[in-house]
Amino acid sequence: MFTGIIAEIGKVTLVKSGSLVIGASRVLPRLKQGESIAVNGVCLTVKSLDTAAFSVDIMPETLKRTNLGRLGVGDMVNLEPPLTLDGGLGGHLVQGHVDATGRLDAITWDGESMVIRFWAPPEVMRYIVEKGFIAVDGVSLTVMTRDSSSFLVSLVDYSRRQTILGDRKVGDVVNLEVDIMAKYVERLSQPQKSGITAELLAEHGFL
Repeated sequence: MFTGIIAEIGKVTLVKSGSLVIGASRVLPRLKQGESIAVNGVCLTVKSLDTAAFSVDIMPETLKRTNLGRLGVGDMVNLEPPLTLDGGLGGHLVQGHVDATGRLDAITWDGESMVIRFWAPPEVMRYIVEKGFIAVDGVSLTVMTRDSSSFLVSLVDYSRRQTILGDRKVGDVVNLEVDIMAKYVERLSQPQKSGITAELLAEHGFL
């Protein structure tokens, strides 16, 4: 479990088939072999690490559903260690399970704030509400407004400097994870089938 508050921007130093090596510094003391780390919002397992970098394996399904397969040597990535029970929840609950990829469609400016429009597929847009949460490349953001196929977020100077979103360009593919609470609300609001039906009562001689 994560919070969407990025701890460090890492740098891809090696790309192999199904694995990445990522250079880092601040997150390394908190990592152990076999533990989780979110890379661009994707929960991955640390395979190995040293004083300058760590490696992770990436399953084929993850490559298909996220933007990790697009990474090359020198690319920068958002890094977040998992949430600890004694840590603060500064963003929102993020699982590191990417729902789909989206696309950066437009960038405008509102004073010093960078306003970004992201296109998202229908399976993501159904969960996005104004003032709700969305994780973009692992960054916890608040939705400003939305329409049928896209949503707006605003980045302050700190978020631009401390995450890779500040360097994103129009057309870039991003990882999207909706707020898990929205999924639970949808599930609980669906009509539930009763365990007792007329057919069941007739079968057992009550009708």
